[in-house]
Amino acid sequence: MGRLQDKVAVIIGGGSGIGAAIADRFAGEGASVYATSRKADETASAEKSENGKGSVLQVRADAGSTSDVKQVFDKVRDAHGRLDILVLNAGMSEFSMLGDISEDLYDKIFGLNVRSLLFAAQDAISLMQPGGAIVLIGSIADVVGPKGYGIYSASKAAVRSFARTWANELAPKGIRVNVVSPGPTDTAMMAATTDEVRELLTGMIPLGRMARPDEVASAALFLASDESSFTTGAELCVDGGMTQV
Repeated sequence: MGRLQDKVAVIIGGGSGIGAAIADRFAGEGASVYATSRKADETASAEKSENGKGSVLQVRADAGSTSDVKQVFDKVRDAHGRLDILVLNAGMSEFSMLGDISEDLYDKIFGLNVRSLLFAAQDAISLMQPGGAIVLIGSIADVVGPKGYGIYSASKAAVRSFARTWANELAPKGIRVNVVSPGPTDTAMMAATTDEVRELLTGMIPLGRMARPDEVASAALFLASDESSFTTGAELCVDGGMTQV
């Protein structure tokens, strides 16, 4: 039996990269997964995982739209009447040094990374029962100060702060809240950067390479499963030691 057998999970931002890896891993452990993406093909039926345990249903929704996200939870309510696991993965970053930061850039990054995450969690908790788990996808940027990414770093620090407060607020309901904070990860977003940037980042990682999306998914699985039943308010860094040693 899988570690998430018969669980119902929603992944906001589950169409590619880390989010898609988490969706596949959760389904492989027996969950019925709803993974949102702006490009999802909703004409497709739920796809069974490779080992046939669970399934992934791609749902078209803009993570930055509160009405879109609310409709996802309405769909889950109609189909299952409950939600066991919520993963909030949608986010963005954009380079801009202090002195060049526009109001539009600030609003765009905080709107997706912070505002949408807050209201998605708020909509979800009415569906969650004791034993539920919320996993926020943060970043090690919450504790470092990379030049040109001050807005992104501040938004991820807000995510870390939310986890502490929500863990405290939701503990009486039996709902746990934790954060997975990846370091540099081998995704399409990282592939779009220059060779120089990737080499620089890799050189800062004690294990000598970037993370794979499936390695971040393994951390999310631990925090979503009963194996972490006495863990809440915590941050699990998946960074090859980059911020830890």
